[in-house]
Amino acid sequence: MSKSHVSMDELLASAEVKHLKSGEVVDGKIMSIKKHELWVDLGVYGVGVVQRREMGQGALEVGQDITVSIVETDVDGQGHALLSMRKAAKDKGWDELQAVMESGEIIDVVPQDANRGGLLVELEGIRGFLPVSQLSAEHYPRVGGADKDEILQKLNGLCGKKLRVRILDVNRKENKLIFSEKEAVKDDMQNKLSELKVGDEVEGVVTGVIDFGAFVNVDGIEGLIHISEISWERVDDPRKYVKTGEKVSAKIIAIDKDRLSLSLKQLQEDPWLKDVESFKKGDDVEGTITRITPFGAFVQITPAIEALVHVSELGSGTDEAVDPEKIFKLHEKKSFKVLEIDKESRKIALSLR
Repeated sequence: MSKSHVSMDELLASAEVKHLKSGEVVDGKIMSIKKHELWVDLGVYGVGVVQRREMGQGALEVGQDITVSIVETDVDGQGHALLSMRKAAKDKGWDELQAVMESGEIIDVVPQDANRGGLLVELEGIRGFLPVSQLSAEHYPRVGGADKDEILQKLNGLCGKKLRVRILDVNRKENKLIFSEKEAVKDDMQNKLSELKVGDEVEGVVTGVIDFGAFVNVDGIEGLIHISEISWERVDDPRKYVKTGEKVSAKIIAIDKDRLSLSLKQLQEDPWLKDVESFKKGDDVEGTITRITPFGAFVQITPAIEALVHVSELGSGTDEAVDPEKIFKLHEKKSFKVLEIDKESRKIALSLR
């Protein structure tokens, strides 16, 4: 037998046999397009069919190269594979997202929707999530009493806006894709933090006012003004002193990792130190009872100075215990004598005359 005469059996024996596996992604060429399906030439893998619901988006034409995912290896008993363009695009998307996460690349996303837990983001055809906890200081919804409706309202305000994020977690098996805005601004924030020091005066915008103070965005860095650092006066409600959206100047009093502790009052003259110059030991003063406790009463002797008359200075003249509530009434005015002035501790002790 001449070399030119080769039997069909020999040809089949010498051919490389290729077997498809479900979930595999392969390239093919469109052979024909019908109303509800298109047929694809898979080369050494044979022929497959894509049903309309699995075609994905965009115009298609005969001869076009496409990428498909194998859904079933033999859908009709004749060796034709059931294919999906949508799944292939999604699988490819997972691979690309994995690569983006591993590179640490910062990308832009636009949230489409929100719930009380965070923002819903779609990327590469895959739905992901940006949790509230991973928002930057600029966008974190600071609301009083953790009001869920108010949080959702603020999150809805971020929908449709471009956000810079890093991918925090990619898990194809669990269909999980998590984004972080905090991680995207982390390096920039650390650079800015390195240029700041305790004692610096900074400007920021109040992002939320709560019972124990106010949060301030200082050029992308989160700052907190504790209620005790808002004013030299006694502050019962921070909302009477600062408002969300207001620009403020504050002094840095501590830097803790990625947060600043700020003070408004330390940029103002301490009225206590000014007012105390008007008093000396032995002076007679008049004041208003502001608080009554088992150990005595607090007395307002100027708008800035609250002094203490201790229970031991209520002068019963006997060894019996005295009940301050039987001697004083809230908001009444009484006369006292100055016993001691401690400027360092900012304390004045009084005695009931």
